[in-house]
Amino acid sequence: MKFNADNLSFGRHETFALRYSWLPKGFQAVTDKKFNFADTDEATIQLGVGKNMVASIRYWLRACQMIEQTTVEPSELGKLILDKTNGLDPYLEDEATLWLIHWLLATNASQATSWFWFFNKFHKPEFSTEELQTALADYLKENVIKGKRPATKTLKNDSTLLPRMYTLGKSNKGVVIEENLDAPLSQLHLINASADGKSFQSKLEARSNLPVAVVGFAVTELMQRKQVSVIPIEELLYSRDQYAALGSVFRLTETDLITKLEQMIEYIPSNYEIRETSGIHQLYCLNEKIKATSYLKKHYKKERSGATA
Repeated sequence: MKFNADNLSFGRHETFALRYSWLPKGFQAVTDKKFNFADTDEATIQLGVGKNMVASIRYWLRACQMIEQTTVEPSELGKLILDKTNGLDPYLEDEATLWLIHWLLATNASQATSWFWFFNKFHKPEFSTEELQTALADYLKENVIKGKRPATKTLKNDSTLLPRMYTLGKSNKGVVIEENLDAPLSQLHLINASADGKSFQSKLEARSNLPVAVVGFAVTELMQRKQVSVIPIEELLYSRDQYAALGSVFRLTETDLITKLEQMIEYIPSNYEIRETSGIHQLYCLNEKIKATSYLKKHYKKERSGATA
């Protein structure tokens, strides 16, 4: 949630992008305690993948905050979403879950530092992987002491993998590469590949498919992490004080962010309101006991009711 130069992580994905089945399958293995991730041989048998993929699955579980950050134990949020019996969406069938996973990944500065930097600090709308790598290296030079900076190859791997995770890569003949059909975050269209495949675009848009419940979760989590009951809209739009920002993470314009906040206020009334003080628009929390997960629970309950109606 907050960038800390003493607690960073790069390149632990083993160059494998997150795949649809990995979070449910890996989480279930952790929950059932079928094996210890440290026992690579047993893990390869249980998960049906190679050793490098085992390490990658463990990494993505941690980066997406489905397991604890320092142990291989299910997190409370992981249980809420992925538990096969009582989880809200154990098989990632609802697009809201993908938006939530994106938020959890892009705000995890300690485990997914490159992702945090890109979605909170990098604002160039069009770029190549080379430009991404250079900009990331420059940011780290300014904010991290030399001994804690990753190797150039590691930065290259992150800069190459990151946009690939969010786009549907195509072959020279314009056909979508089969591997990329298994890329869940590509459904969000937060990054798009150019026609020639040599550059990428990540522009501010309305994001009509971004569920208001995920916005409510994100706002509540952010304000509670910052320990504030009032926050300027500008701080929700742009990353300040090394914290994540909604507008940046979800690539929203200021107008679209305010629209989402207004929808959030109506979604569960009496929790928030927007006020203008001395010409500054601010979001006020009216109920400091509100839980971020209450927005998620309402969304999935509504979706289930609609499905059975």
